[in-house]
Amino acid sequence: MSIDNFPLQLQSAIQQGFLAREFENGLQSRLGFRRVADREIFPNAIGETLTKTRKSLKAPVTTPLVPSANTNFDNGLTPGSWSVEQYTLSIDQYGDTIDLNMVTSGVGIASQFLANAYTNGVQAMQSLDRIARNTLLGGAANGVGGYLGGNTRVTVALSSAAASVQVDDIRGFQNIISGSGRVVSVSAGDGMTVTVGAGVYTLVAAQADALNVSTAPGGVSGSLTFSASVSTSDGAKGAAVVASIAPLVLRANNRSTTAALQAGGSTGIGDMLGIQSVLAGVAALRRNNVPTIDGAYHCYLDDIQLLGLFRDPDFKYLYRGAYGSEEYRSGQVIELLGVRFIPTTEAPQQASLGNGPIHRALLLGQGALIEGDCALTGHSDIPEVDRALVEMVDGVAMVTREPIDRLKQIIAQSWYWIGGFALPTDMTADTAIIPTATNSYLKRGVVIESLGTDAYGAMI
Repeated sequence: MSIDNFPLQLQSAIQQGFLAREFENGLQSRLGFRRVADREIFPNAIGETLTKTRKSLKAPVTTPLVPSANTNFDNGLTPGSWSVEQYTLSIDQYGDTIDLNMVTSGVGIASQFLANAYTNGVQAMQSLDRIARNTLLGGAANGVGGYLGGNTRVTVALSSAAASVQVDDIRGFQNIISGSGRVVSVSAGDGMTVTVGAGVYTLVAAQADALNVSTAPGGVSGSLTFSASVSTSDGAKGAAVVASIAPLVLRANNRSTTAALQAGGSTGIGDMLGIQSVLAGVAALRRNNVPTIDGAYHCYLDDIQLLGLFRDPDFKYLYRGAYGSEEYRSGQVIELLGVRFIPTTEAPQQASLGNGPIHRALLLGQGALIEGDCALTGHSDIPEVDRALVEMVDGVAMVTREPIDRLKQIIAQSWYWIGGFALPTDMTADTAIIPTATNSYLKRGVVIESLGTDAYGAMI
């Protein structure tokens, strides 16, 4: 590729690969959510959606054939088939740019040129990591909600029995997978079983509020309408609302809702992250036979939540006498109980609902997230000699455009990525296939909610 149109002081950096190296260094910032994704090439164009179909296995046969029925061409056998379920993966384009004015940069042009490349790399990776995180939690791409979907609470108490209740978040209640495996809107014909308080009802509609007042990260407040009236006791303010197909959300001390998490105060330790919650999450993943990632499940959490783990009595008992262990010396857990703990600053934060900010750990197994990278990223029909410099790093294209302004002073350094993330469902892995399987659509992850604590036990 010709670089004759770039300034001489930049050509050496380009020729020796400094530019790509700076960009790649930025892409290797410690984040993590994107790393859990299974990546595949998306052959379609920008803005298109690819529908993926996942088939089930067939249930084991435990009943012997009847010898007297072993006749005719079918030998007494009735043909069966496997089930299918579908999820969608949409791609969009993301990107940003920085301008470098060679005149105003003066003698520091080469350093600023590489600094811009590094900054672009950090921004690109953080952007993709946050998109992956938002998909895991919100799941807009698959239509059935993310790992926070289908699990909310009543926000306005019913004064009398009514068919509709106001809730904090309707994600996970809007769609259902039909018998044909397609994602369809909840309706009278395709209802969803939902537990409200202590009662079980059939959901027939979900309506978002015109003004979103949800407290959940990325949440959508609204109302849920059922086929029968909800009693006033079930529709009390703060009552749990949980879909039968919702992913598992665990809370410290088995609290029923996020708002029910409590601080310890002077009476003892509050609802912090503990080993038992982690073990319950691991057990749920193993019940669904979710594969590990390089031998362990990944647990993404922030450092405040991790600090609460070190205050857990069970954790202290486990590490009693191990004061010289790497975990205690470094202040972080690397691998424990079949879980790889990965502290991240991208963990979703939620303001206090009365007892302190809410912290969430996300425990994931292999296949929880799919990343689709568009095959056209970095592609051009223009001959190489006439193109700007394009470097491909980890599926992201960095474009360095030569100065084309009237004074030949401004170089544009940009990045873009064309792709998307989706959450594949495992509805067909039911108890007929895996006897210990749960009823969740999304089986490959568990959310663990807790309050946080500082080194002295104060909730933060």
